Amino acid sequence: MKNWKYQLIVPNIAETTVREYLHEYLLIPKHLIFSLRKAQRVLVNGSYRPMNFPIHTGDRVMLDFIPADFQTPFPHVIPDATKPLKVAYENEDLLIVNKNRGDKTHANQPGEVGTTLNQAENYLQPAADAHMVHRLDQQTSGALIIGKNPAVVPILVRMIKDKTVKRTYLAWVHGRLNQPTGVINDPIGRDPNDRRKRKINGVHAQSALTNYRVVQSGTTSTLVSLQLQTGRTHQIRVHLASIGHPIINDPLYDPNAQPGHPMLLHSWKIKMLTPFYYQPLAVSAPLPPKFNM
Repeated sequence: MKNWKYQLIVPNIAETTVREYLHEYLLIPKHLIFSLRKAQRVLVNGSYRPMNFPIHTGDRVMLDFIPADFQTPFPHVIPDATKPLKVAYENEDLLIVNKNRGDKTHANQPGEVGTTLNQAENYLQPAADAHMVHRLDQQTSGALIIGKNPAVVPILVRMIKDKTVKRTYLAWVHGRLNQPTGVINDPIGRDPNDRRKRKINGVHAQSALTNYRVVQSGTTSTLVSLQLQTGRTHQIRVHLASIGHPIINDPLYDPNAQPGHPMLLHSWKIKMLTPFYYQPLAVSAPLPPKFNM
């Protein structure tokens, strides 16, 4: 039976219990902690201990996850070898890849191939499977995190939700911004007139916060770096368009987009701590061709 084991050394943290270490420090969801406890697949210094047992710096904790712990342990993604996967970083738990502009992150229909997740499945087989963690819009290129096992996925999702994964984007926008830095803080909801789009104060709007910094100014365009404090659909694209500086060639939000020309938005950098082991990680995805103005 396939399983996923971790042997960890408790770092220099305040005295805590097994449960607190698993949930608050490692960010393991409660339902997985329940499975580990029920089957006694969490050991401290070689022995099972109750969840309220105190653990200390230097203790050895072993975790053993099995497929039955997960609703979908094997995602059954179809491998696709038609394009090579651009791997920027890899460890035993995850990949950070440089997604091609124009490729979907994942399939939307049964039997669909050609997506980044299909490419990752081909790269990882037979040792591991590709698990989706988050997505990039089809016309956005750059750094994308992919899980290699079901144990790491909920932890990565939680880290992204809590913004402990820092993602920096680059975009060329129309016009010159008046301020070198700024914050766009406008709620985003669905556009009632176009199901593909989102809009400021649209249907079921949710809070959205984007920080930007001018990197380079041209005569008619500006290169900006952006960081998201929230993760709404099309957030960067909608926010920049809302202040009169849409991303160049954005097919939905740039009224002057030129057909056949690429949208100039790139997921540039990811900075995070690795799940389970908490090693600092900073990865950059090289810019695609024809990104400069």
